[in-house]
Amino acid sequence: MDARGAVVDLDGTVVRGETLIPGARDAIAALRERVDRVLFLTNNPTVPPREYAARLRDLGIDATVGDVLTSTDATVAYLRENHADEAVFPIAEASIVDQLRDADLALAEEPGAADVVVAGYHRDFHYRDLQAALDALDDETAFVGTDRDRTIPTERGPSPGSGAIIRAVAGVTGREPDAVLGKPSATTARLAADRIGVSSDECVLVGDRLDTDVAMGERTGMTTVLVRTGVSGDDDLADSDVQPDHVCDSLADVPALFG
Repeated sequence: MDARGAVVDLDGTVVRGETLIPGARDAIAALRERVDRVLFLTNNPTVPPREYAARLRDLGIDATVGDVLTSTDATVAYLRENHADEAVFPIAEASIVDQLRDADLALAEEPGAADVVVAGYHRDFHYRDLQAALDALDDETAFVGTDRDRTIPTERGPSPGSGAIIRAVAGVTGREPDAVLGKPSATTARLAADRIGVSSDECVLVGDRLDTDVAMGERTGMTTVLVRTGVSGDDDLADSDVQPDHVCDSLADVPALFG
C-alpha cells in the first residue's frame, strides 16, 4: 500500500475514552515515517482541537491544533458557507455551544428566534429540549446535525452519541436534518483533504466504523482500513455494503500494510 497522507479516527482507533489503545503510539510514529502528513479526524463534537491535541500529547503522541479536525469544525464551516449571519439555536451540551460561540456564530437565546437548529451530543438531553425543537423548527428553519454517530465507544462499552439526539429531534418534529456533518459528509471530506494537503486518492483512512470512517473513504477514493478496536466488527462486515480495503485487529497493525 502506498499513500502520502493518513487520515486517522480517534475514538475507537487511537483512544477508548481517556485510555490509549495498545500499540497506537508507536503506530502513529511509524505512519509519520511513511506518509507526508497524519490528520486526526473525529466525529466527537465535544472536544475542541486544542484540547484533543493536548490530550494526545499527554498520551505521548505528538499533535498540534492543526493535526486535529472535528465534526464541530465541519459544522462551523457548513454554517458559515450556508447560513452566514443567521441565528443558531443549539440543542447540544455546553462544550459544543461554547465552540459555536467561539467561532463568532450568532446564537439565538430562544427557540423562536432560531434560523437554524444545530443538534449534537448532549448528555443532559431532556424533555424540555424536545419542546425547544418543536418551538424552533418550522418550514423556514434549517436543521443541522453535528455528526451521525448513533453510539460512541467508551471504556465501559457503547454510549449514546450525537446521532441519538438528532434522531430524537427528527422524530418529535417530523423533520429530517438538512445536513449532518462529521464523517462521511462531503463537507468533512473536503476539509480533511484541504487540511492534509494531498488528493484523496493519495490518502489512507483508518477508523473503526463502517458507516462513517470507511464510508467517507470509499466515497472519496481513499484506501480504507477498518480496525476492530471500536464499533464495527465482523458481523457488521458481513451485513454491510460498505467494505474496507483492509481489516486489521488494531492501529498497531496498519504500518505493516505499507510496502
